[in-house]
Amino acid sequence: MALAVAGAIDDRSALVVEAATGVGKTFAYLVPMLLSGARALLSTATKNLQDQLFLRDLPRLRSALQVPVTVALLKGRASYLCLHRLSIARHDDAGADRWTARTLAKIETWSTRTASGDLAELEGLDERSSVIPLVTSTRENCLGSDCPSFRDCHVMKARREAMASDIVVVNHHLFFADMQLRDSGVAELLPSVDVAVFDEAHQLAEAGVQFLGTTLGSSQLLDFSRDLLGIGLQQARGLADWQGVAGRLEQAARELRIGGVGTQREIRAATKLRWSDRGERADFVAALGEVAAAAKAAAEALDLVADASPDFARLVERARRLAELAARFATPARAGHVRWIDVTPQNVRLVESPLDIRDALREQMAGSPKAWVFTSATLGDDERLRWFCEPAGLDDAPTLRLGSPFDYAGHARLYVPRAFPKPSEPAHPGAVARLAARCARALGGRTFVLTTTLRSLAVIGDQLRDLFEEEGDAIRVLVQGQTPKRQLMQQFLSDPCSVLVGSQSFWEGVDVPGDALQCVLIDKLPFPPPNDPLVEARVERLENEGRNPFADYFVAEAAVSLKQGAGRLIRSETDRGLLVVCDPRVATMSYGRRLQRALPPMTVLTEEREALAWLETLTKPQSAWSTID
Repeated sequence: MALAVAGAIDDRSALVVEAATGVGKTFAYLVPMLLSGARALLSTATKNLQDQLFLRDLPRLRSALQVPVTVALLKGRASYLCLHRLSIARHDDAGADRWTARTLAKIETWSTRTASGDLAELEGLDERSSVIPLVTSTRENCLGSDCPSFRDCHVMKARREAMASDIVVVNHHLFFADMQLRDSGVAELLPSVDVAVFDEAHQLAEAGVQFLGTTLGSSQLLDFSRDLLGIGLQQARGLADWQGVAGRLEQAARELRIGGVGTQREIRAATKLRWSDRGERADFVAALGEVAAAAKAAAEALDLVADASPDFARLVERARRLAELAARFATPARAGHVRWIDVTPQNVRLVESPLDIRDALREQMAGSPKAWVFTSATLGDDERLRWFCEPAGLDDAPTLRLGSPFDYAGHARLYVPRAFPKPSEPAHPGAVARLAARCARALGGRTFVLTTTLRSLAVIGDQLRDLFEEEGDAIRVLVQGQTPKRQLMQQFLSDPCSVLVGSQSFWEGVDVPGDALQCVLIDKLPFPPPNDPLVEARVERLENEGRNPFADYFVAEAAVSLKQGAGRLIRSETDRGLLVVCDPRVATMSYGRRLQRALPPMTVLTEEREALAWLETLTKPQSAWSTID
């Protein structure tokens, strides 16, 4: 892999590499990149890998190879304290509750000693905190060089450091957000680098689709209303009816949400609704009209005081942009794009998105010549890695597939129960819970149950608890959503006598090496939801191209997701474990063979008694393993 990356750097060409767990792909691209002396941009999907590269891997290799390179970490605006926004929040006459006031005071104290302004330095500040939007800037509300705190701006300081560094570490979201908005500094940075590396590239397409689209949400309206009211009362009290203007915006946000979901619908989890189901209804069109009218009224009120301060000039621009977005969503979607409505218990968001990232990525790659390296442990289930390459527009790029050096045949087993309820049958979740309980008892815990839906997550979690209580088992059941993910993982690692039941966020990016995790059960094949608007649009395009959506899309997606879930099991050379896929279709349907081939080469078991016997061997001391084999 290192030689292939070095060749791509020399030739300024593209390269796609699937490197399975244990290959050491991070060093395999970092070493040739550092030795080449090339200026580089590294993009990752997760903050964990971003921090690992910046804080651990790059410093270690820089020292070992004795190369004098400078490295910078660049995050999005929402990661950095905005001193001007902090000042506004501190003096907001609208008032704040006690918790918000206490958090703001803590941030203000920290602001006097931080050099980077990176909010990740603040212990105890949840990244989902409602205070963060109060003390960070967005592209819409940033005053740029007109800001009174511009000289000390942490965002600008981070960008200056990035522009002056040899290697810059960013994330996929930042890369695509900047491609669309030219707002994070990546647009200025990209033409100046010789190498662009995308690790965790399997998440690149979805990050791109998310950020290359256009959105209008009720939370956008409420944020704008809050800023308008706070700044209006602080800097121009009595010059306009700020309460009335803000109130109309808030009412428009409520009507947009009601128009998007309907008054009778109770939303308990994130849901995607088809645009055709709601977007063309009279009440929804009327709600969009009121959003446009409320935004225009705000712009007119702000125009009267626009010259009073840069804050008002920026608010005018935001108001006009909101009116433009409302008008845009009242007209048909652009060709090659799909629309839907994202709904959560607190927010409704209208989305218009491209079906994939191929056009956007090709445009970037057609610019100044450089090496483009894309790598991940999971990029497809064939030699050409079509699952990744097609939607990324990399059909002609050289590909390299590297299997894991781990001894899967000796250390791992795969069990697919044939005599098992089908996933569509009501008895299926209960059967999964009972099988998981038997496996966990054989190990004394040390088990993951990965589900494809939140509904199955809750049912299986509850039934597992009941089963252990009935039998008097001292096995703890940890269920996603009951505590934050990091805390849940800490509980699992600190108590081996545990079963963790998790959905999508636990299928990847979770690393539990050693004997803390020795059994992974997957409830059913992770096919994409057929009623998802984006999935429907992709299926329609494949049908129009005369292709088979089931084979070319659904099975391909399931193969990659299954591979990711299975990847939680064996994380080091000495790990041993059992993978159970509780879906008889893997063993009975013709496409099941393709799905099995996508998995690591584990030894296949056909009977439950064999699976439980294997788990019992894992509880014995390691010195006994060679005898067992």
